[in-house]
Amino acid sequence: MACKTVTAFTGIVTLAATWAAPAAASAAEPWRPVVMAAVGDSISAGFNACGWYVPCASRSWSSGDSRTVQSHYMRLRDLDDGIAGHNVTLAVPGATSADLAGQMARAVAQRADYVTVLVGAQDACMSEERRMTPVALYQSRVTEALRLLRAGRPGARVFVASVPDLKRLWRVGKDNVVARGFWAIGRICPTMLAKPTSTAAADRARRDRVRGRVTAYNAVLARVCAAYGPACRFDGYALFNTPFTLSHVSKWDFFHPNAAGQQLIAQKTFQAIRDWADEPVWELQTQS
Repeated sequence: MACKTVTAFTGIVTLAATWAAPAAASAAEPWRPVVMAAVGDSISAGFNACGWYVPCASRSWSSGDSRTVQSHYMRLRDLDDGIAGHNVTLAVPGATSADLAGQMARAVAQRADYVTVLVGAQDACMSEERRMTPVALYQSRVTEALRLLRAGRPGARVFVASVPDLKRLWRVGKDNVVARGFWAIGRICPTMLAKPTSTAAADRARRDRVRGRVTAYNAVLARVCAAYGPACRFDGYALFNTPFTLSHVSKWDFFHPNAAGQQLIAQKTFQAIRDWADEPVWELQTQS
């Protein structure tokens, strides 16, 4: 484990070291990405947002084209039509941090100059606690994915969303008999949602440990994004702290965001990059 931690830390240092000081530019124009990509898990894929256990990319908080959701893509398209039709959804239901590098490589191949990252819920939502992704491994995987973006698209910008608070989902749904039924039948996030009405010390401690793992993942995301430099923006725990309710989750599984939930995510997370829309491009250019 110590070896993995050193490797992950080294990756962060490497990212920081490769960021050169900003250089003077010949022109200052507003930032307007032409291709954007969403990488991560089922949340960014819009899973269960408009159909029975299927992805619904149109309602993705990141790359969807639904006017109802008002995703990052739609907000950027309202600023400049140049991005129209260039929204790529690479996020896959069930994906963990282990899949992030492969998705990022595809984003590079698509020539994405804006990428959103949301991954980690499935790293914690395992059949049992011992199967949760170790924090150091999660860190090394996220670091590697961002390294690939830096190497393949050095001018791209990336937004990193915090992992949602799984314990809040348990808290708002534990007293709903229908939600409990779906959680049990579908074996949805057992590490957090198993035995939802139990007040036993062991179950309370289990839920706290899982929430602690998510908190640790989010701390990793903050550090890795900061090490990447000004071309990366973390949401400042906005998604983790979002006070969602059962009205924001799909009634088909009481876990994934519905259209209202996707809209809420888009609203809360876009605030972190809103200033980019008016920021001159030269402020993020690097020396050659």
